[in-house]
Amino acid sequence: MQFFPVAQSREPQKNEADFPRKLKDRLVIVLFLLPALVLFITFVIYPIFRSIYFSTFNWKGFGPAVDYVGLDNYRKILTDTVFLKAIKNVLIIITLSLGLQLPLALILAVMVGRDLPGRSVFRTIFFLPYVLSEVNTAIMWMLLYNADPERGFLNAIMTLLGLQPVAWLADMNIVIYAIFFTLTWKYFGFHMLLYLTGLQNIPKEIEEAARIDGANAVQNFFRITLPLLSSTLKTSVYMSILGSIQQFIIVWVMTRGGPVNASETMATYMYRYGFVRFQLGYGSAVAIIMFLFCMIFSLLYQALTRKPDYLTGL
Repeated sequence: MQFFPVAQSREPQKNEADFPRKLKDRLVIVLFLLPALVLFITFVIYPIFRSIYFSTFNWKGFGPAVDYVGLDNYRKILTDTVFLKAIKNVLIIITLSLGLQLPLALILAVMVGRDLPGRSVFRTIFFLPYVLSEVNTAIMWMLLYNADPERGFLNAIMTLLGLQPVAWLADMNIVIYAIFFTLTWKYFGFHMLLYLTGLQNIPKEIEEAARIDGANAVQNFFRITLPLLSSTLKTSVYMSILGSIQQFIIVWVMTRGGPVNASETMATYMYRYGFVRFQLGYGSAVAIIMFLFCMIFSLLYQALTRKPDYLTGL
């Protein structure tokens, strides 16, 4: 019987001296992540679970929560006409943002991003409102929307044109649109700058090659620019929708959700019950519903838009 030598494995043997070094590297990583993890658990995870707990009580914020009501707070919220009106107003802001604000910001970004004379000045002008705080923005537009023609700039112009003054913030039919215009003025420059950043990452050689092949400006925009800008568009839409759901400061300062709840949003509804009426159990339930809206939207949006980026292969 003939025996053949067994081939020895060529796999490199693990050096036992590498184990302490790897353990040390992992320990350093954990030590660097630990402060951020502690802060995240303390100020994000813990408050969420405490809000879930308090949302099951009829709690005024004073003393321990003992009046357990279960899911009654959630039932009252989802059947309250004011809260349903707040959801409707949020959907109006989202629709107008996706249909008007973002497309106009994209068109202007394409115009400013090209060889437009004085484009740096335009960038600065449109981005300046985003630098202002939301409180200053709301107060400034409250003065502009003043119904008195002698005090309100917009109504003064309408009076000069022979038109009747408009109660911008007191008319139930137009107040939400007046607020949306303020939101657009505030955040228009942010989205425009976001699109400008995305346009700078698109190689000019691709557009030049398309022009050589006979593509006009419109074809170049829809066939080249938009597909290559898809990741930036996804980010802009995502931030716009989440910002609309959580919109609070500008609405509260300008109208406090009025008149007659015509401009109520979910955030102002939560603040009204939680910190004005001191129904903190009920307000916690509203906060949890808002959190679920944001989380469900985020998960669905990430699942639906999980596609490869066109720029990854360039």
